[in-house]
Amino acid sequence: MTEFAVEQGFAADECLRGTGLSVAGLAAPELVVSREQELAVIANLCSALDRPGLGIEVGRRYHVTTHGIWGYALISSPTLQAAIDLGLRYLDLSFSYCQITAQHEGDEVALVVDPGPAPPSHRTFVAERDIGIIDALRGELVGPLVPLDRVQLPHRSPGREVAERLRALVNADIQFGAPRYAACFSRSSVELPLPLANPHTAAMAEQQCRELLERSETHTGLTGQVRNVLLGNPARSPTAEQVAASLFLAPRTFRRRLIEEGTSYRSLLDEVRMQVAQDLLGQTRLSVAEVAERLGYAETASFTHAFRRWTGSAPRGFRASAH
Repeated sequence: MTEFAVEQGFAADECLRGTGLSVAGLAAPELVVSREQELAVIANLCSALDRPGLGIEVGRRYHVTTHGIWGYALISSPTLQAAIDLGLRYLDLSFSYCQITAQHEGDEVALVVDPGPAPPSHRTFVAERDIGIIDALRGELVGPLVPLDRVQLPHRSPGREVAERLRALVNADIQFGAPRYAACFSRSSVELPLPLANPHTAAMAEQQCRELLERSETHTGLTGQVRNVLLGNPARSPTAEQVAASLFLAPRTFRRRLIEEGTSYRSLLDEVRMQVAQDLLGQTRLSVAEVAERLGYAETASFTHAFRRWTGSAPRGFRASAH
């Protein structure tokens, strides 16, 4: 979204205003962007580039590789219908804020996008973005041989010139004033084989999607957001106040909501450090001192004491049992 904004003449810093994110920081592979931060970027983008179809324009920039393992699972599926089924099964791993369902209607399969779960002020953008993403994925999964039949949008027509621009963008008829957001395919086209179908890759990718979804379902709500922030840089863990500020919460509200979810900032910090420590000890050849440094401990002894408290064993003992 930031790259798109810059190409439209909008300063990247303005696009990130109020998020706590920096342009340089976006390149960090370990960066985790919270829901609140992304919604703030969307608000900034919509404020600067208020025009019909903005979400579709942005959504078509989301290539299959943008979606990580979820995207690879789609592209290795046997047919477009199988990709649709898998994509909806693991929709929580995508960028969508909406509910998306596949409806078989006569000779068509309609992917109906319901933005109801999204904040009211963002619903038009996120629904349009999903339409654009669906079209982008269609193009990369099956190419021009399987175009969209039509797109349905509940807005009034934005005028002939803009409407034609949007139709050219998705290479399909757009029905304005429809009762829903939807991207429609011919029923016969969804049964065509995908050119990059691979049963082994598809099975492996779906297994990874399943594991990711199970992991994310274990840590939902504010707890999951805090864990994501802490995992972003375990060597320099922010304070509780800094995390609260990044999530646009007052410190008191932050603590209360964590208590309501049965946890605390200190417990989550220990949980994340333990997880990272176990991964590094079990999967790398880093020394105990190097692992301690990666976790922000100035002294190895302090890390060893903390690791014993978390797991009941010393780091070296844990590494020996892991191997």
